[in-house]
Formats: sequence, C-alpha cells, structure tokens
Amino acid sequence: MSDDYCAIDADGPAGEPLQALDAAGQAGPPYAECVLCREPTEYPESHKGITLCPVCAWQEAQRTACSG
Repeated sequence: MSDDYCAIDADGPAGEPLQALDAAGQAGPPYAECVLCREPTEYPESHKGITLCPVCAWQEAQRTACSG
C-alpha cells in the first residue's frame, strides 16, 4: 500500500492549495487541509484539532473498526 492516501493532487497552480467548492461550485472560506493528504476538508482553517478529508476519514474508520 502506498503512502498516498488520496489519489487526487491537492496543489493548484504554483503549488498553492486548492479551495473546496460548495454545492453551487463557489469557493468558500479558506478550509483546513487534511493532515494526511493535504486535500481541503469541510472544516474552516480556524478549526482546532486533527482535520481529515472525507476520504481519509473513511479510510481511517476502516482501519480502526472492530472486526468482531
């Protein structure tokens, strides 16, 4: 398994992080980066604690789920 948690490149032109788009396709306020793959999350930059994008959150839940 590779260290790439998300297959999507999170950097835009000149290596700047991309901003997440809302349902209308508009860029919202600056969003916090996922701590694993650097994708924008649904949390604002002011959010405290570890932030994960939906893909990494789902993968982390699978890794830590009880198997029985």
